[in-house]
Amino acid sequence: MHRNIFFSLLLLLPFGFLRAQDVEIEYSADDTAHNSNDLHEDEDINAVIMHHVSDSHDWHVLDWSGKPVGISLPVILFTNEGLITFSSGRFHHDDAGKEVVEVKGQRFVKYHEKIYLANAQPNANGVYLDFDEDHHPTNAKPVDISITKNVASLFVTALLMLIIILPAASFYKKNGSQTAPKGMASFLEPLIVFVRDEIALVNIGHKHYGRFVPYLLSLFFFIWIANMLGLIPFVPGGANLSGNIAFTMVLAVLTLIIVNINGKKDYWAHIFWMPGVPIPVRILLAPIELVSVFAKPFALMIRLFANMTAGHIVILSLISLIFVLDSIWVSPAAIILTLFIFVIKVLVALLQAYIFALLTALFIGQAVEEHEHH
Repeated sequence: MHRNIFFSLLLLLPFGFLRAQDVEIEYSADDTAHNSNDLHEDEDINAVIMHHVSDSHDWHVLDWSGKPVGISLPVILFTNEGLITFSSGRFHHDDAGKEVVEVKGQRFVKYHEKIYLANAQPNANGVYLDFDEDHHPTNAKPVDISITKNVASLFVTALLMLIIILPAASFYKKNGSQTAPKGMASFLEPLIVFVRDEIALVNIGHKHYGRFVPYLLSLFFFIWIANMLGLIPFVPGGANLSGNIAFTMVLAVLTLIIVNINGKKDYWAHIFWMPGVPIPVRILLAPIELVSVFAKPFALMIRLFANMTAGHIVILSLISLIFVLDSIWVSPAAIILTLFIFVIKVLVALLQAYIFALLTALFIGQAVEEHEHH
């Protein structure tokens, strides 16, 4: 089974090169780059919060002497001149389009975590970009497949999953299932049995559940570990991986593919030509049922994305109350509420992994169910 889990995990990794900005942040023309950990009275709290929950080209660690210190990640760009690679550290934490990086005769700037081709000369504000009337950059953008913070967190999550799962799989391969589990196997066995019996078996059925257990286990542990890493405020945590719409989209698309590839003839018959229903009603319901094929994984995508992002925003908003109200007396209430929400987030991290795996199993069960027709 551990080989099947490994190959299921490989299906999840292509997300790494799909990069999505969760939130577009609007700035005025005279904005300059700000330090994401310093909240001043004149700063836009909303922009600071969105900066924390969005993806980035480097991994912030701490501030030292008023300057950000972080891990520089690889920038990988496809341009008209071919593949370009360099370290994000060459931007020197600039995110306002003022620091130009020149590689192989091409000039690049980073503006709000997006990379553009730079102008030859800066404008009056020192920014090497042109803007439209809504202050959106009009410069050309190369195809960006960089190893961003969320992508790095994805690889860390996959590595941790393999470190946790493979020793347990090796134990059972060596000792069999009749031996009392030890070490990591003793921790994982109740979770694996729960996913197998209470998620896969109950929703898919005894005949077909076995071949879907590796995928459901991969989903459950992958989402759970990613969610937990996002709650750790320091490296290798702090990335909002499950709050990235590209991540949840790929998981939902994989579920969509697996469900429909394994759909039995009864599944497709109930979508396009429901038995026992008058023909006019069949014609009316067929388009609705077809929409539901895509609506179900879409709901999976939005549910995970919205729940995990909302939790991060609530925590940051509570902390921001101290600075918004500019009063030390707010601190005790803000800290207590933050700790309360954080504990709930720990539970939600597990709950969202369970719900995603449960609904996936339910959709698979509907697809492989065989009906008796008399």
